[in-house]
Amino acid sequence: MAIKDEIEARIRAAFSVTELEVRNESHRHAGHSGDDGSGESHFAVRLRAAELAPMGRLARHRAVQSVLGDIYQKLHALALDLG
Repeated sequence: MAIKDEIEARIRAAFSVTELEVRNESHRHAGHSGDDGSGESHFAVRLRAAELAPMGRLARHRAVQSVLGDIYQKLHALALDLG
């Protein structure tokens, strides 16, 4: 399964998602430091979920990073918009 699809699946399984967009932005970083050549190293996630609403910014980020687990460790960059 593509990393983009795995990110989306794990987030949907963990949260009551009202809005989710997962973008693979690896092509924008081709040849830069951190580009491993896989085409799956840089992602951006826009997420709105009821569970995240009462949390502070840091807690929201930690919650999503925890859900992604081993996937998070494989990425060079993950931009999170969890407003």
